[in-house]
Amino acid sequence: MGATLPLLRLAPRGDGHPVLVLPGFTAGDNSTRPLRWFLRDRGYHVHGWRLGINIGPSDRILDGLANRIIDLAERHGTKLSLVGWSLGGIYAREIARAGPDGVRQVITLGSPFRLTDREDANSGPLYNALSTWHSTRVDATRPPEDERPPLPVPATAIFTRSDGVAPWRSCIDAAGERRENVEVRGSHSGLGFNPAALTVVADRLAQAEGSWAPCRRRRYPLLAGMLPRPRR
Repeated sequence: MGATLPLLRLAPRGDGHPVLVLPGFTAGDNSTRPLRWFLRDRGYHVHGWRLGINIGPSDRILDGLANRIIDLAERHGTKLSLVGWSLGGIYAREIARAGPDGVRQVITLGSPFRLTDREDANSGPLYNALSTWHSTRVDATRPPEDERPPLPVPATAIFTRSDGVAPWRSCIDAAGERRENVEVRGSHSGLGFNPAALTVVADRLAQAEGSWAPCRRRRYPLLAGMLPRPRR
């Protein structure tokens, strides 16, 4: 990330609205530090989740997230944008479904929200091993993503075909109004400091509230080599 910092400085600055960044499975706020630093540099009020290591949807994490959202909403008095890496992105989407009036948009980084069988992900066995700590409030039989209504807020799913942790097809959304998929080159574990991914996140967050439009790669010609050509 350091070598590309001059390039990242070309990413758009935002309006200062609050952004909550959620870490992936078995990770914590330290893993999202570069991403949060970058977004703070772009002018946002950026927050980590402050819930320690993400072991999955335990009661402590579910209650802590709910309280964190309430606290930040009261502190800022405006909608939050949610950026979630891997499992953090799944949390972000559920938060948006539960309380869309408080969410400006959702951006996911390699989040397998369409995964139907945990064993299809390399992290599946560990997730299952930790499931004894997961909350009984989590509905294991909830309908597949294809059978659920689309998110009620703008959503951008950033993914990589060389993910290495989650099947990339499980990380993309169905095409539709105010939702998009943006492919970058790289690994799952590097998405939080991938220059192309960071630039896309900055581009999405910089949009004026209520005026969403799809990401256009031609805005960033210097990053063209890091963004695969769209497949038709």
